[in-house]
Amino acid sequence: MTLPKAILIDLDDTIVDDGGSVDACWREVCAEAEARIAGLDAGALRAAIERARDWFWSDPERHRSGRQNLRDATRQNVERALGALGYDRPDVAAEIANRYRDLREERVGLFPGAIETLERLRSRGIRLGMVTNGAGPAQRAKVRRFGLEPHFDHILIEGEYGIGKPQLEVYEAVLRELGAEPARAWSVGDNLEWDVGAPQRLGVYGVWVDGAGAGLPDGSPVKPDRIIRALPGLLDITD
Repeated sequence: MTLPKAILIDLDDTIVDDGGSVDACWREVCAEAEARIAGLDAGALRAAIERARDWFWSDPERHRSGRQNLRDATRQNVERALGALGYDRPDVAAEIANRYRDLREERVGLFPGAIETLERLRSRGIRLGMVTNGAGPAQRAKVRRFGLEPHFDHILIEGEYGIGKPQLEVYEAVLRELGAEPARAWSVGDNLEWDVGAPQRLGVYGVWVDGAGAGLPDGSPVKPDRIIRALPGLLDITD
């Protein structure tokens, strides 16, 4: 394949493992809550939180606003879950939510080979842009924590820029910064719509990171140009 001039790369669950600890963190905080609240069952709480989360994040507008303040979104979902179980305890909901977010932040880590992949891509003359949704301070903290700034020619964070994926203006803005036409660019990430489908509509080559190896969901309207299991898979395409 002809090497792209630029590659747009997602952050969470593409460069850093942000979601791999979700289940373990919820099990831990729900078990702690069970030990504190008489009659509360950890399994029932976990299931109620799942239902609350599914409802909350299913709405695009709630999703957009919620990802700008994950602690508050988590608090709302825990409070809703406790309420469904008959517990009117907003104070406990806040404690559970903050404990969960603290654990999640502690356990975020780089995926194996991520930095080496970025270095090798840039050594081939490919310009790199990071495109990530989320609150500015939280996402910028991850960038700095893992020393990612030197590996990118441009970084666009939703909370800093004002809008995020999948609005087409976001990809266009990064491509301008990188001096690349869509036909000479790739977009890489774990979200089928945000990282593949939307940029494909501009003519960008879409690479989906299928970390779970589950394959495309049945009936998926998005058809990636390439599927890889992890970021280092880009090296196999560009070699």
